[in-house]
Amino acid sequence: MSIEIEKSVLEKACREMIETILFCLPNAFKGTIYRIGKPPELIAERITSGIIGDGREKISWGFPVKSGYNPPGKPWVDYRDQPGRPLEAMSWCVEKQKSWTSEDPRNDARNLRFQVEGIEEDFHHMEPVLVPKSDLNLNTYPSSEYPRDHKGNIIWKDSEHVVVAVIKIHFHPFTIKIGSYETRVTKKLSRSLGTELLSYQLRQDSMRAMQQLAKDRLNACNILADSLRNAITKSGLIFSLVKQEVGYLRDQWEQVLLEDRKEKNMKVEAIRGLNEMLIAMGEGYEGLREDLAAVQNKFLELSLPPEKGEKWVIMQIEERWKELFNKCPQDDHKRTMIWQTIDKLRKSLYFGQDPDNIANYDKIPEELKREWVNLIYRNTDRFDPSALKRLIKILGNPVLTIPSREKSKKTLTQLKALAETMSQLERNTNFLLREVLNGDDNEVVSKILSNISTDSE
Repeated sequence: MSIEIEKSVLEKACREMIETILFCLPNAFKGTIYRIGKPPELIAERITSGIIGDGREKISWGFPVKSGYNPPGKPWVDYRDQPGRPLEAMSWCVEKQKSWTSEDPRNDARNLRFQVEGIEEDFHHMEPVLVPKSDLNLNTYPSSEYPRDHKGNIIWKDSEHVVVAVIKIHFHPFTIKIGSYETRVTKKLSRSLGTELLSYQLRQDSMRAMQQLAKDRLNACNILADSLRNAITKSGLIFSLVKQEVGYLRDQWEQVLLEDRKEKNMKVEAIRGLNEMLIAMGEGYEGLREDLAAVQNKFLELSLPPEKGEKWVIMQIEERWKELFNKCPQDDHKRTMIWQTIDKLRKSLYFGQDPDNIANYDKIPEELKREWVNLIYRNTDRFDPSALKRLIKILGNPVLTIPSREKSKKTLTQLKALAETMSQLERNTNFLLREVLNGDDNEVVSKILSNISTDSE
């Protein structure tokens, strides 16, 4: 269970990600991406590393610093937490599947170089790239044992994800904080990298399947039925990834509007207010309160269209508050304050498409702005190729002042191509299965296999 794609393709994707981060974050000067191999070895290997020059126009690539993570990499047993050995941030990111920010290198408990060599490492942030376990089972993988910590406990056992890579970004001194804007941007972009690597994996797996199909008719039938059909059923995954990327674009658009209006994020402020009022209620019903706080915090991580977001607030947040009020009654003033704050939360979902907010933002032509808002806020439950094509075209317009415009354009273009490939694969697969099962001649089968291979390129 790991991303296994050609080294050149992997390095290209990683370089593009580092370029995006270094050009978007002016206080970042170096980026490195490590691939995490398949379990149980989990070899962490530096794939590429880039340093941006003083003029912030050119990036130098290579591995100027000696590291145990340089090829061929470092196995899990050599960097996991273990008594008598310095703690490493890489271990934390891989085992906990959480980020690590070194905002004070001298007092960083996982500053390996300071602990071993007395060298004060620079300020940095490390972010794991997560991919759902289910999405890596698109083809037949041998059963792998999950890695274990030094006590023999299995890690990732209860997680829905695996770590396929780790991004490390270095910042100028005292410009990075835990939970800062830079860390949130890196987390968002790590999801984009996971999406891109998964798309390459899907394409490569499809190509491998096609090559195997050409060798044996009956084996082709089995692989098509057991592997390709399984991959095709994942078409919904492509739509999910598109929606995730569009949600990311909505977040950026709203951030642009907030910065232009010099306003605070009303969604964040509303959740903060609800959490504070939850704490102020005192003790009792800790389980309900912890659950409600977790749900409210989770909502900050979601990027839903306004209508779906409002339904989510009603079903997940409002209903929990009602349940809490039934078991822990509050006076009218507190209840009114809470419902007013929830109402503000619901209104915040429409901030990015509010006519006044849009009209006051004059850095984008009106016609482009209207189409842009319409596309990123449309509420659809089906894959719409024409809308996706229009969105990609808009993202190609440099007038659009969105930080990840180029990166999102690349991601959506890849997903569009993948969706088209899957659609063609499904048509060819259905025809081929009928031909093979009906015992038709090899010439017909070979022709269809040839078409499938061509469509997969």
